[in-house]
Amino acid sequence: MKEQNIKLSKFISLILRHKPDVIGVELDQNGWCEVDDLLLKMNKKGKRITQSLLDEIVRTDSKGRYTYNSDGTKIRANQGHSIAVDVELQKEIPPKYLYHGTIQKYVTPILKEGIKKGQRQYVHLSTNIEVAQTVGKRRGIPVILKIEAGKMHLDGYEFYLSKNKIWLCDNVPSKYVSVM
Repeated sequence: MKEQNIKLSKFISLILRHKPDVIGVELDQNGWCEVDDLLLKMNKKGKRITQSLLDEIVRTDSKGRYTYNSDGTKIRANQGHSIAVDVELQKEIPPKYLYHGTIQKYVTPILKEGIKKGQRQYVHLSTNIEVAQTVGKRRGIPVILKIEAGKMHLDGYEFYLSKNKIWLCDNVPSKYVSVM
């Protein structure tokens, strides 16, 4: 993705996941935003974007962050919200192991208290180590945590799989976490 598109994608992520008020758009209870309103208000904020550029960003986003509704009139982020929306996730049975990327300074607290969602709606987990490593690298030298998701599920914890294949859960108690 081009550098300018990456910047626009990050701005769209801010709007659709955290702060729609930055440009004055509204999200419905399921996180949907009217595409025309998003484009109009982004342009008013000086973010030069067209429908075709938005289509390209949605299509080429490496993390698959966005989804259009069936007729393309609305857009939403697939997951990662810090604001209360229901992106209509379905419960799924997770694989035996999932992974979480972090950095060293958080390892000791996680091993004591587990992984908490913080300001997001869910804890984010991946099926492969490479994705977890990429997540951890954003803040420093990555540490990969192995999560016993299968055991968690058997113990009654619920898991969801977002449209962009990120596994989500409310929290991960420390007894299911180990350092790779």
